[in-house]
Amino acid sequence: MFKRVLVANRGEIAVRIIRALREMKIESVAVYSTADRDSLHVKLADIAVCIGGPQPTDSYLNIQNIVSAAVLSGAEAVHPGFGFLSENTDFARVCAECGLVLIGPKAENVELMGNKSNARKAMQDHGIPVVPGSQQAIEDSHEALQVAKQIGYPVMLKAAAGGGGKGIREIANEKQLLEKFDQAQQETKLSFDDQDMYLEKIITDPKHVEVQVIRDKFGNVVAFPERDCSLQRNHQKMVEESPCPVIDESERHYLMSLAAKAADAIDYLNTGTFEFLMDKDHNFYFMEMNTRLQVEHPITEMVTGFDIVKLQLIVAAGEKLPISQKDVKVNGTSIECRINAEDPTMNFMPQAGLIKSIHFPVGCLGARVDSGVDSGSVISPFYDSMIAKLIAHGKNRHEALSIMDRMLDEFTIDGIKTNAQYHKALLHTPTVLQGMANTEFIEKKFAPVWQQLVKEEETK
Repeated sequence: MFKRVLVANRGEIAVRIIRALREMKIESVAVYSTADRDSLHVKLADIAVCIGGPQPTDSYLNIQNIVSAAVLSGAEAVHPGFGFLSENTDFARVCAECGLVLIGPKAENVELMGNKSNARKAMQDHGIPVVPGSQQAIEDSHEALQVAKQIGYPVMLKAAAGGGGKGIREIANEKQLLEKFDQAQQETKLSFDDQDMYLEKIITDPKHVEVQVIRDKFGNVVAFPERDCSLQRNHQKMVEESPCPVIDESERHYLMSLAAKAADAIDYLNTGTFEFLMDKDHNFYFMEMNTRLQVEHPITEMVTGFDIVKLQLIVAAGEKLPISQKDVKVNGTSIECRINAEDPTMNFMPQAGLIKSIHFPVGCLGARVDSGVDSGSVISPFYDSMIAKLIAHGKNRHEALSIMDRMLDEFTIDGIKTNAQYHKALLHTPTVLQGMANTEFIEKKFAPVWQQLVKEEETK
């Protein structure tokens, strides 16, 4: 096992990884920008190294500075977390060239599955059902028009190398495709330094479900129970739960077997997540794969009892997975709410500034909080707005929802605004309570409800 690991990230995921390292008696090295000098992950690490200025390109996206920090600090391995360099093939290769173990998949895994067009083809070649769409990357609007005509409108235009909702446009007809293609391609170029696009048929009113896997170098693979990530705004996940409330046991085993089959087919290493769309008839279509740890991994940990970060470390160290598929069972339900520094009453305007005080609702069975802030922390305008994840676990879905309701009530913060009350209102809607929400629910159904609630509050 490793003796020292550098965590190439910040915020709550850096804290999460550092805590796992501490429990495994592995020394941790934190990296930080000048804006994060007093951050919680810096305080918790055994060693901390400044890697540049506040802009991500000067620090958390600076491969040279991060690798230099790892080598000079004596780290044997690097954990990239999620976001930033976690799916960057150049980073994976440079780490290997410098003798550092990257705690994640092989560079070829990232390269294959990080490009949506290539990933689709690979899955089709191995018998995994995919959403009808373009067979290869699309370079211009003329080619896009031809593909859209073949698969039929409506279609979703996406960045081939993308993620995080960047470069995505919903297209209803030829006119919209011509209007939106160049804009989406420009956004893709700025976000990913890649201008390839692809199109896929829109599955109407789908649920977004995903299956996380972990696989070692010996070919042992474990697939975890599915997560329902349908509650999204602007293609960004807001609330996740496991298991999906409308999927039965046979469908669960089918999904997990698909993910395990896909991981074997591409000789995958470490952890990753296969994302699927489920239509009204419960047909499943592969959408994309995230070749990294997911933001929502805690709900999988809560319903299975396995620490996924520790499993990542074990696999990265070249050891055999200590669990097998028969060990994985569903224990109750877990729900996660992403608490962001934003004002939902002002069109989700990002918030920045000093957290004067903060209270996390922990201390009871089934209540977990993953966060990278505490009282006195400063929310910087340079990074992602998520400041905490509230995670509830109950013996059934009703209990999990009750615990989350209590956690949202008890969570308090002074100094900046968050979306906590938005979550509370969302979780009280009948559709969500029944587990029937699809990927369009927030924007098409809940948004008007929220706007009315805001108006009513303003008139009080």
